Amino acid sequence: METVIEIKDLVKKYGENEAVKGISFEINRGEVVGFLGPNGAGKSTTMNILTGYISSTSGEAKVCGYSILENPNEVKKRIGYLPEQPPLYFDMTVYEYLSFVYDLKGVQEDKEKHIEEVMATVDIGKVAGRLIKNLSKGYKQRVGLAQALIGSPEVLVLDEPTVGLDPGQIIEIRSVIKKLGEKRTIILSTHILQEVAAICDRVIIINNGKIAAMDTLENLSGVGKGEYLIRVRSSFSNIKDILGNFGRVENMGHTESGTVDVKITTDTDKRADIVKTLAGSGVDVLMLRPVEHTLEEVFIKATGLAETEASE
Repeated sequence: METVIEIKDLVKKYGENEAVKGISFEINRGEVVGFLGPNGAGKSTTMNILTGYISSTSGEAKVCGYSILENPNEVKKRIGYLPEQPPLYFDMTVYEYLSFVYDLKGVQEDKEKHIEEVMATVDIGKVAGRLIKNLSKGYKQRVGLAQALIGSPEVLVLDEPTVGLDPGQIIEIRSVIKKLGEKRTIILSTHILQEVAAICDRVIIINNGKIAAMDTLENLSGVGKGEYLIRVRSSFSNIKDILGNFGRVENMGHTESGTVDVKITTDTDKRADIVKTLAGSGVDVLMLRPVEHTLEEVFIKATGLAETEASE
């Protein structure tokens, strides 16, 4: 796959404070990636470096092969940025504002056609003549998305795109972002974990200026990765003797008379071997399913929040 964003050994220092500590990652064309981290983790600093708002202390950041330090204008042409507070001019109409952004970015496409296409993409054509200050929060957010799309950028960087919206507006904006992700590479920074689960293909979790976890949602959840919950008609001691060679076996109690629930952790996917071994030992298997971890559990483990809370 084609790499669109490349971050290598990125460091950002503010005096003696090191906000970003040598992080590296790549994002491929067409990916929608969730960028997560607690407050002060270095998430916003990384995004600001990527979009050219601040410079790094060392390391490299490239977009579509262009270095943000050596070719900042080329990078900015290829990135559409929606900050947490959209840069709107409330006394302009929607069309006037998008026309202003078009001129500011120096776009070469047919102006009227381009703006109409952008408005259609985020469904704001019906409010084109209204003053931005009179729009609902949801429509203001759509206008913010529209300005990010002016110039047809290949990459979208969205910082908390649904903050402050009501549940209905959140669903609408998520739908728009998913649609945008069909043709663009998107980095989505958010504190709302359900948002990442609903929209993103992959997750990068940053903590204390370092990458704490990075993988697909499926892999992070642990599906098929060797952690299973099994319900059998037997005793725990018997099952531990039978399955002990597969990995760690834990007693999870029982929910039915004469049964025991067991969690087994193995190095690889050994479900078929486990079932054969139990059947060969004359044990009835009533249930076997992978143990899935929620994104919240993954986030807490990766960032060490559980240990922090326990120590307070």
